[in-house]
Amino acid sequence: QVQLVESGGGLVQAGGSLRLSCAASGRTFSGSAMAWFRQAPGKEREFVAAISWSGATLYANSVKGRFTISRYNAKNTVYLQMNSLKPEDTAVYYCAARPGPVLSRGASYDYWGQGTQVTVSS
Repeated sequence: QVQLVESGGGLVQAGGSLRLSCAASGRTFSGSAMAWFRQAPGKEREFVAAISWSGATLYANSVKGRFTISRYNAKNTVYLQMNSLKPEDTAVYYCAARPGPVLSRGASYDYWGQGTQVTVSS
């Protein structure tokens, strides 16, 4: 059974920073892409960032220059460093994984975590 467990969410003031972590277990993720998505209340889930096994990255325009995705393959862990946070970044953030290259479409990801809440106050 594959498990993705997110951590690191919380409440932060606008302009602040948070680092999310996602630990994968249950199978090897060699060659897999990992990604972050988010869903705000009343809105559809949206792509945030993704990273391939080799480190190639893809970002949504709304977070470019503020968020950085990285991974530590030896620990099957992916991170999302979020800087200069804005109230509009408030959402539940989900980690996802898929075999193969990075994609921004959520339906392409096979495995999902339970999510971690990020709240940015103004």
